[in-house]
Amino acid sequence: MNKGVNLTYQVEDKPKLPQALVFALQQLLAIMAATIAVPAIIGHGMQASAALFGAGVGTIVYLLFTRFKSPVFLGSSFAFLGSMTAAFAGGVSMSLGYMGLIIGAAFAGLVYVVIALVVKFVGTGWINKLMPAVVIGPTVAIIGLSLAGNAIGDLSSGSVATTSPYVALVCGLITLGVTITCSVYGKKMLKMIPFVIGILAGYIVALIFTLIGNAADNDALKVINFAAFDNMQWYPDFTFLTAFKGGYEYGEVGNFGAYLGTIAVAYIPVAFVVFAEHIADHKNLSSIIGKDLLENPGLHRTLLGDGVGSMAGAFFGGCPNTTYGESVGCVAISGNASVITILYTACMAIVISFIGPFSAFLSTIPACCMGGVCIALYGFIAVSGLKMIQGVDLNDNSNLFVVSVILIAGVGGMTLTFGKVTITEVACALILGILTNLLCSKARKNKEEVSEVKEETEETENK
Repeated sequence: MNKGVNLTYQVEDKPKLPQALVFALQQLLAIMAATIAVPAIIGHGMQASAALFGAGVGTIVYLLFTRFKSPVFLGSSFAFLGSMTAAFAGGVSMSLGYMGLIIGAAFAGLVYVVIALVVKFVGTGWINKLMPAVVIGPTVAIIGLSLAGNAIGDLSSGSVATTSPYVALVCGLITLGVTITCSVYGKKMLKMIPFVIGILAGYIVALIFTLIGNAADNDALKVINFAAFDNMQWYPDFTFLTAFKGGYEYGEVGNFGAYLGTIAVAYIPVAFVVFAEHIADHKNLSSIIGKDLLENPGLHRTLLGDGVGSMAGAFFGGCPNTTYGESVGCVAISGNASVITILYTACMAIVISFIGPFSAFLSTIPACCMGGVCIALYGFIAVSGLKMIQGVDLNDNSNLFVVSVILIAGVGGMTLTFGKVTITEVACALILGILTNLLCSKARKNKEEVSEVKEETEETENK
């Protein structure tokens, strides 16, 4: 691959410390909402600060395994929501449920380790044949498009249930507008931190609305919820602390063997699904930085980093981790691929999990502001996927069908559920695309052979 296009900082570059810290804050803001949303959805006392700490640790593990060559942050994975819920099913005790979270992440991580070993000895050639640009390009686009509903939903939502959607929309659009303006017209540093400036601008507008709402006792104008400052905690409740307390009660499950089987069935199949998304994310990031990460540092290293990073992250925060599209989008928009920025982001996530006021402040950023920046983030992911198929001949029906099937299956939200295992729309689209590509590959090969014969004939006649 060629050198990354429009990158101010390449992977190996090291911005000055003050700049790097601001870039790290931008990355943190990009991944914050999704990372802390997973424990909030699962409940059972799971803590956002612990998940943030686990994401930081998991990212550092990933960077070590990938030799600091892959600039992406690992955050809480939404794909494992059903698996994590299964850890608490059947009336098991809290401590056993938390132990299940750790064991489940270990199962998922081991799947990655096994696949990594296979890739190490077999190579990645089979992946490129199974998932060429015509398959992986639209799949990456689906990663962004599948999140579009979340961005638009957040755009008209405040942190208070009574917030007027129109007030929230104004805050969100101002956030988006300032982000775009900084990215397009900004100079130097301003151009590289559009999300920080955009979110701050949206937050200030939301704060003004909230202050007016408080003064006028108008709930529709209240956008920011400051309740997080009332319940500040200065240290995370790590998952392993609850898991190792003992007092395990198996409820309807019966015994530890049955519980272990339940966890294995809930986590292992999902790990194979996330493996497909892992490849798509790294293909996307590779196209942005201009370096094939599947070759250097190698898919086996990215898999090991992701798998072991998930184990480490879940040990502290309960949530298996995965590479974040938001992080990749942040790299693309800011033009900053410096892996040092990701390291600082991970360290910052760990540190702020112990700083109650700062963590509380970040949690008060209203959904509409995050929705504003996410429109840009998710859009860039979708567009970067479409860029991958620029060199694909879409006049050839064997290619056109592959792209069409993936886009419609993904945008249409095709999912499959088998018991407690849900195959996401991204994974379904990818699987269907692979099958369609295999179906059409013979016709494509025949056309290529005919084309080669025709070219050889023309060369012979010209001689």
